[in-house]
Amino acid sequence: MVGTMLVAKQYRCTHSATCLCIKGHLSEDTLFLVFQHLNWNPRLIAIISCVCKWFDEIAKRVLWKEFCHARAPKMMLDLQSSGSHNIDGNWKALGKLLIYCSGCSKGGLFNNIHIPGHFVYRTRFSRTSGKSFLIPHCKTDVLYVSDPCEHLDQGDEGDIGFFRGVFKSFSVSKVKKMLMDKQAEFHPTEVCPYCKAKLWNLLQEKMIPRSACGRLGSYDDSVEYYVCLNGHMLGLCTLLPLSDSEEISELE
Repeated sequence: MVGTMLVAKQYRCTHSATCLCIKGHLSEDTLFLVFQHLNWNPRLIAIISCVCKWFDEIAKRVLWKEFCHARAPKMMLDLQSSGSHNIDGNWKALGKLLIYCSGCSKGGLFNNIHIPGHFVYRTRFSRTSGKSFLIPHCKTDVLYVSDPCEHLDQGDEGDIGFFRGVFKSFSVSKVKKMLMDKQAEFHPTEVCPYCKAKLWNLLQEKMIPRSACGRLGSYDDSVEYYVCLNGHMLGLCTLLPLSDSEEISELE
């Protein structure tokens, strides 16, 4: 028997008038316990989100949050340590970023490269690695970046690596302030694959340090990445052969 409420009670109805489960649906606490038993399975969370507005709302507010905390507990505690209980762009977007490599479509963010997006079993995100992606003026910002997701033998493009990340408190970050001061333009057509917010190109704004190439094990001047209004970062690089990238790491 649960002595206290597991989920904070919401006092507004999120059902649509045509919702079939308007009566007799599970309580929020019951749903919490079911998904806790399922270890916050992201596939099942995505499926139940499609049932109706009520299930979609509780998934965004509770289930994706618990999934994020279960998948990357230390990272989540740090992202929330500024005192806010909200994550920029919502928990669903962050949950997707943790487990989904966005890839790219021909004519999209990365010109003529076409590699379909896909889910990944496990990815390591590092705050220390994130420092290598920040120019000196912005080094006090906190950025978590993943290891590159490798897509090898891409014809003339060589070995491609996709990486993704998220800023802590991006709304008050130095990176965002610099982009605003520069009056940087958004990408004219593409949006963030995780939250659908508009994107800035940091290569275009000359805000990518050379240290990013060394961290990724990529060729010089092959790194390009974007950041969205909610602080989600996604990028691409051309990876060096393994022996060459090991030599760069030793030099660093």
